[in-house]
Amino acid sequence: MRLVVAVTDGDWFNQLRRQPELAEVNFWSPSPKSFRALQPGELFLFKLHAPINMIVGGGVYASSTIMPLSLAWEAFGSANGVTSLAEMRSRILRYRKMDPATVEPVEIGCRILTQPFFLPEQRWFPPPPSWSRNIVSFTSYGTDEAEGMALWDAVQDAMNVETPSFGFAEAQARYGEPTLIRPRLGQGAFRLVVTDLYGRQCAITKERTLPALEAAHIRPYADGGEHSPANGILMRRDIHSLFDQGYVTITPEHRFEVSRRIREEFDNGRHYYELHGSEITLPTSANQRPDVDALRWHNETRFLG
Repeated sequence: MRLVVAVTDGDWFNQLRRQPELAEVNFWSPSPKSFRALQPGELFLFKLHAPINMIVGGGVYASSTIMPLSLAWEAFGSANGVTSLAEMRSRILRYRKMDPATVEPVEIGCRILTQPFFLPEQRWFPPPPSWSRNIVSFTSYGTDEAEGMALWDAVQDAMNVETPSFGFAEAQARYGEPTLIRPRLGQGAFRLVVTDLYGRQCAITKERTLPALEAAHIRPYADGGEHSPANGILMRRDIHSLFDQGYVTITPEHRFEVSRRIREEFDNGRHYYELHGSEITLPTSANQRPDVDALRWHNETRFLG
């Protein structure tokens, strides 16, 4: 198992640790850089800049992507570690040494972390001895090496003392050897993961304008659905709204169906009826495709027929 220690600034850390019960955070990069140092379920740790140079928290790595700034803000809001979209844009432009008056679109790297934790100051601890002060981004360690295992143990010690209810610390205490931790996706992570799974296009219409697309829950979270990729489908906003209200559905055979009620109630809907019976676009990975039981639930519980 691998762990990443990443450098962050105090403003980001302090803004987040003041927010109670955060389910997820976006550890963003001001430049649109890809991130492949971890696999989902491994640990991503925060280290403050010099002169503090201490590990102060972390989270379970869920996924990474490159997204427009506006969408990252819409998905995570203050879980980006800032108080507003304007503040986030200003900070990114400053990091990039760009004119603060620029109006061009901005893309950023998003490292999505779930189950975040923020250690109180008395539990902060130093990075491994090999850590170089010249590191400005991150470095990774493996638990198959002495430093990586010592780092893992230090995290467990800090977590077990200060946050005994934190799930992964308890799990590791029971099972011993470091293992992957199942990321519990929040709403923001769900949106970005589903957006990428569907190739950034509506599964029904193939619309590719990102601001017009939304990650729809097949079975709503309020009705027992999860923020899991198999419970999501990327849809154009209008179709998402119709789906939530039961005017359209997707069958377990992945066919798009439109209720007769659109015509009866609104004397309209020609564009939607043209799509009736069409097969939706699916993610490449079979285990990320829509859950058949969730689709059946929508067909039988929500669809107006």
